[in-house]
Amino acid sequence: MNAPIRTRRQAPRKATTMTSREFNQHTSSAKQAANNGPVFITDRGERAYVLMTNEEYERLTKKKPFVSLYDALVDPNATGDDFNLMDFIPKREVEPIRSPFPDDE
Repeated sequence: MNAPIRTRRQAPRKATTMTSREFNQHTSSAKQAANNGPVFITDRGERAYVLMTNEEYERLTKKKPFVSLYDALVDPNATGDDFNLMDFIPKREVEPIRSPFPDDE
C-alpha cells in the first residue's frame, strides 16, 4: 500500500502513541496509523520507538546530491534550488597593511 504524496502546504500529520503491548496485539492498526503520522511506541511509559512510513523515513534521511565545482561552472542552472556557488570560494583572511620599508628606530 502506497502512502499518499504530501505537499508542503498540507496540514500537519497526526502523531499516535501506543504501548508495546498494544503494538504487539494490534500491529495492523499501528501500520494504518503510521500512514497518518508517526506512531510512538512506549516501553514502561517512556517513548522508546517510532514507527513511520518508508516514504517519510526517506524524506527525513535524504542527502543533498553532490555537485562538483566543475559541474556548477559548466551549467549553473542544473545545480538545484539551494546551491550557492559562493560556497566553493574560500574565505579570505585580511592581513594588516605592512610598510615595504622596515622601521629604522
